[in-house]
Amino acid sequence: MQFFVLRVASNKEDRVREALVRKVKIEGLDTVVGRILVPTERVRSVKEGKRRESDRKLYPGYVFIELELDKNGTIPEKVWFMIKETEGVGDFIGSNGKPTPMAPKDRDKMVEAAERPEETPRLEAQFKKGDRIKVTNGAFVNFEGDVDELIPDKGTVRIITTIFGRPTPLELEYWQIEKI
Repeated sequence: MQFFVLRVASNKEDRVREALVRKVKIEGLDTVVGRILVPTERVRSVKEGKRRESDRKLYPGYVFIELELDKNGTIPEKVWFMIKETEGVGDFIGSNGKPTPMAPKDRDKMVEAAERPEETPRLEAQFKKGDRIKVTNGAFVNFEGDVDELIPDKGTVRIITTIFGRPTPLELEYWQIEKI
């Protein structure tokens, strides 16, 4: 089986995947159609002082589908029409109107990302070194400073603020600060 890339309507990736999975079962095409993937990653962000976790699509606007080709190297007609008639599906990615399977290295990278075990959420970096910030929570509330270093594996930010007229480093969590 080989992976092909489908261009789909924006923000409809999950709906298209579910529809394709359902159609494959109904039409008994599970010997010809393998995995149907929408790779995502878990992301943690902070908005208005509230911590949020969400899934972010790694390849927005695309669905990956594993297909067994006919002996002549084409997608079976029944599968072709089942996919093309699914609401939200645009077209296959390929050259000259002919779907092209993914290159092995691209396929391996995509499958690894799609099947990676649930890990701790990656922190969405909303701050960068040099940003002017204000502390909104904790012992140093209302202090101002500049971002000195991001420490994503700990989920913290090191800032430099002035305490008693001297520059002082503080290590705070992302949700405790906001940009000025």
